[in-house]
Amino acid sequence: MHVGRRSALSLLLAAPTIVRAQEAWPSRPVTMVTGYAPGGLTDVITRLIAARMSRELGQPLVVENRVGGATSVAATAVARAAPDGYVTLMGASSLAINPALQPSLTPREPLKELLPVGMAYRSAFVLHVHPAVPAQTTAEFIAYAKANPGKVNFGSSGTGAVNHLCLELFRRRAGIDVVHIPYRGGAPALIDLQAGRIQAMFQAALEAIPAIRDGRTRPLAVSSAARLALLPDVPPVADTLSGFDAVFWQGLFVPLGTPEPVVARLGDALHVATEDPNLRAAMAAQGVATETGDAAALHRLLVEDTEVWGKLIREADIKPD
Repeated sequence: MHVGRRSALSLLLAAPTIVRAQEAWPSRPVTMVTGYAPGGLTDVITRLIAARMSRELGQPLVVENRVGGATSVAATAVARAAPDGYVTLMGASSLAINPALQPSLTPREPLKELLPVGMAYRSAFVLHVHPAVPAQTTAEFIAYAKANPGKVNFGSSGTGAVNHLCLELFRRRAGIDVVHIPYRGGAPALIDLQAGRIQAMFQAALEAIPAIRDGRTRPLAVSSAARLALLPDVPPVADTLSGFDAVFWQGLFVPLGTPEPVVARLGDALHVATEDPNLRAAMAAQGVATETGDAAALHRLLVEDTEVWGKLIREADIKPD
């Protein structure tokens, strides 16, 4: 009995220590893995969000770039990490695209290996054309493409990229026959658009705006359901094709099995970051809109996009380069 009482007393005395250890998360820096290269817009935005979250968590969020495999290298590394909250993923639309486009890549079923934490942001594309194209609106462009089947060259930053899928969705919804010209990135595609070697493309707003402002290209619409702060006079494609909404997005994920209190703490810090007026302004200046949304919202978006993009990829028989 004496030994039993002593053991019980030891457990009671130890309990506060256990609780304090659990409540101490994070007690060291947290890694935020991204599948994009340093210096690009996606990397810059990720670092802005990480810096704001660091203030909430009281520990640094260190951004780690793991490039390769259409962001699958980064996603797989996080999926296989210890589920303790110290390794997180700034996941992207590629999680919804890769299963259909490149099924050999891992994770093959992201929601069985990664746990959503919350939404980070959405980034719309601008539909802009060479000035020689005689169209001032989306409706006029569709009419022009229908009058010239197979003669309008439409660029993208690569086969299977979100702006390529945006084009495919637009082509199907509009009922037009255009030629897809894939490039290795948005910059070379923009050079050819300005030169008139291609006639149109959906492009990230920040990349498109210099050419638009100089009159080297003409904006017709944005791919998001709402207008962009940087281009307030440019209407959404949805004004012409009802319900059209095709954007690049990012959200925060952790390995499956991460404790709920840790996920909640990360989610709260992300929520504060995406609601921060200064961060919102900084991101708007990059043509990006922060998106406040909890784990359920991110889960729903990934499920919906996986279905939409998967169906489109299969029906259009899109293959990776």
